[in-house]
Amino acid sequence: QLRLVASGGGSLQPGRSLRLSCAASEHTLDQISIGWFLQAPGRDHEGLACISGEDDSTYFADSVKGRFTLSRDNAKNTVYLLIDSPEPEDTGIYSCAEVVTYLCPYIQALAPTDGHWSEGTQVTVSS
Repeated sequence: QLRLVASGGGSLQPGRSLRLSCAASEHTLDQISIGWFLQAPGRDHEGLACISGEDDSTYFADSVKGRFTLSRDNAKNTVYLLIDSPEPEDTGIYSCAEVVTYLCPYIQALAPTDGHWSEGTQVTVSS
């Protein structure tokens, strides 16, 4: 079973940036599609971004398009989510999960392949 750990969260103000990491232990992430999710206070997990394991194409929710960037480092078995121009609405717990590749473009329908998200990391954006 693929085990993922999300890390890198913290507090930031508008105009700053933050890079989150989704790392796999004992398993390569090469050719695996990874989705990032946000659980805002009082809300369910919401799909934010996805990087395809087929060709590293990236997809984003409209709310973060142009502000968030995805990248992958296969040597470190890690996928990164860079948050630029943060907004207070970006506040919440960020987690990652393996997702089905063909669902990657459909951010609103994104869900973990095995029904489990990684342990999350808290991001707080002050206004």
